[in-house]
Amino acid sequence: MEAAYDVDEIRRDFPILSTKVNGKPLVYLDSAATSQKPIQVIDAISNYYRTYNSNIHRGMYDISIKATEEYERSKELAAKFLNAGSYRSIVYTKNVTDSINLVALSWGEANIKEGDTILVTAMEHHSNIVPWQLLAKRKKARLEYVGLKDGMFVDMEDLKEKLGRGPKLFAFTHVSNVLGTINPAKEMTEMAHKAGATVLVDGAQAAPHMKVDVRDIGCEFYGLSSHKMLGPAGIGVLYGKEELLEAMEPVTGGGDMIRSVSFDESTWNELPWKFEAGTPNVEGGIGFGAAIEYLNRVGMSRITENDLRLIKYALKRLGEDSSIQVYGPGLEHADRKIGAIPFNINHVHPHDVATIFNSEGVAIRAGHHCAMPLVTKLIGEPAVSRMSFYLYNKEEEVDRAVDAIEKVKKVLRVMSQ
Repeated sequence: MEAAYDVDEIRRDFPILSTKVNGKPLVYLDSAATSQKPIQVIDAISNYYRTYNSNIHRGMYDISIKATEEYERSKELAAKFLNAGSYRSIVYTKNVTDSINLVALSWGEANIKEGDTILVTAMEHHSNIVPWQLLAKRKKARLEYVGLKDGMFVDMEDLKEKLGRGPKLFAFTHVSNVLGTINPAKEMTEMAHKAGATVLVDGAQAAPHMKVDVRDIGCEFYGLSSHKMLGPAGIGVLYGKEELLEAMEPVTGGGDMIRSVSFDESTWNELPWKFEAGTPNVEGGIGFGAAIEYLNRVGMSRITENDLRLIKYALKRLGEDSSIQVYGPGLEHADRKIGAIPFNINHVHPHDVATIFNSEGVAIRAGHHCAMPLVTKLIGEPAVSRMSFYLYNKEEEVDRAVDAIEKVKKVLRVMSQ
């Protein structure tokens, strides 16, 4: 029988959660931006630096062999985490942004032609817009957007209509970093494939919170970032189907991605190394592997359950105050939402909200959240506040956030309407 989810036991693994801010215990509600790190990840990185710091794939000495083994073991862990089938499908990048750019610069350059259409949704992070804008400009292609229904869900009828125009690529987020909306990735991928499109999924916000099975989804590409799922920054994953990665050209050249080099030409290393030029982020890979092991021990299904419980509790508390505007799926659609709740307080700029929250020891995000088209055009605000949760948060911290809202209203004399 699986043990009960003990958030207090989990919290003991995160040293930063004992920090005080302005004399109050830290309440960290910005995990959608970056997650905190458990001591197991911190120790794994520290142990690498202390006991076997060395380069990989070259040294014929013990600590280099160990570093190589641990780095490559992290790839195996990542492959299993995503059910990728083989570590050959796991390319390490800097983050999801880097993963998407790699696809745009390699697959995109080879496959997008003048007049082709690239399709994305209106809820995308800039990382899943800007690389395609640049590619479309270079190739004289079109970039089109699928609209949203009720300001919170992908409009499936609009998606069907735009897929009917035969886009070459469909790129979409698995979970919105602003709205917290969970998109039906498998269904959307199947629709795109029927239209003949290649599919890329931005999994930055999904992979930390739920079980991801890339073979079940069926997408050609899937990206995630270590730093959003308890691991270090500076390392991410591009999952790609092997046959596509084999056919793609590398976009950076140098050490470790080559098989041979002459004065006239070079040949490339096998997958996944042909996309990883130069000395890799060895400590990042090792730390990422430790993060995956931690997530596996807790259990992704239990993390999902806890996150959804917090989402429902927070939506209920926020819904009790008519001066608060919540965006995206509400309590009636809470099962289609995870991770993040965007909100505004009537007549108060989000930056002021975040500043007063900080005075109460509560860390939230305020701004356009690297999704300006969504926030400014569809939500219709210059900025929104966002609280986001992860496996170490608990209901008492939601209560602290609600108390901070009362402080905002008191300081700025906001009246409920």
